[in-house]
Amino acid sequence: RIQTQNQIIEKLETLIKGLREQLFNQKVRFTDKDGNDFPNWELKSLKDISQRITEKNSENNLNVLTISAQLGLISQLDFFNKSVSARDISGYYILQRNDFAYNKSYSAGYPMGAIKRLNKYEKGVVSTLYICLRFNRYVNIDFMEHFFESGLQNREIEKIAQEGARNHGLLNVGISDFFDINFNLPSLPEQKRISNLLSSMNTQITLEKMSLEQYKVQKGYLLKNLFI
Repeated sequence: RIQTQNQIIEKLETLIKGLREQLFNQKVRFTDKDGNDFPNWELKSLKDISQRITEKNSENNLNVLTISAQLGLISQLDFFNKSVSARDISGYYILQRNDFAYNKSYSAGYPMGAIKRLNKYEKGVVSTLYICLRFNRYVNIDFMEHFFESGLQNREIEKIAQEGARNHGLLNVGISDFFDINFNLPSLPEQKRISNLLSSMNTQITLEKMSLEQYKVQKGYLLKNLFI
């Protein structure tokens, strides 16, 4: 049963990956409730729809965050079981729920670095090595999270990253260049339709992973009692 459950999860993850690619490349389009086409997507830059976050940690928030490729923005205490930050974190940037941060370090599955959303905590602080941003009301936050997970922004980041120039494993991406990257953005109603579909699939994957963990616990219990 565990093997079958793993196969179910793999198929769902492959499905959502392919669907993201089709949706964000406009190979699949939605219509509105009356069956009419949504407006054409418009070319936008990050600076058109977001602002950079530079607010420092004046309130002495101790929830120091790190970016994990798999877990997103997560507390260092939860991820490392200890804090690996500097002693003085008053100069760190403070983030609110639904803010995003860009980690310029490349990792498996994220060759141009990872852009992750803060959705596990109300607040947290990050190193100033991260580029942090907050979207305005013209975009759907869930849509942007799915867009960044699709990796389509990598093509634009690759254009601005100085080839071969890495500093302690970080891509050399300038802040102004980062906010100048362009991508096509649908209307807000279509953003919501896309994000609702992808979020429902993510929820299904999460449920299947929970079932997998239950099967593993059951197997462990049965094996343990087999030798009693």
